[in-house]
Amino acid sequence: MEKFSDLQEKEVINICDGSRLGYVSDLELELPAGRIVSLLIPTESERWNFFCRQKMLYVPWRCIKRIGEDIILVEVDADALYREEE
Repeated sequence: MEKFSDLQEKEVINICDGSRLGYVSDLELELPAGRIVSLLIPTESERWNFFCRQKMLYVPWRCIKRIGEDIILVEVDADALYREEE
């Protein structure tokens, strides 16, 4: 069983193009169903920006192919990942 703190230490890599997306900072949950909807990963340029809305990558849970000891492999179209935090 994985803990959220364990997920935060793993790098997320897109197997479609080999790009490193970053590290998990948060999860998007569907509370009534009690399930994880997506992983939230801050964009590198926005990681330490405390003064404005942060741009995040939203990786849908269904796109996760493998969770290993050190990395999380996902298969996702990189252009569809961006949303602004509200």
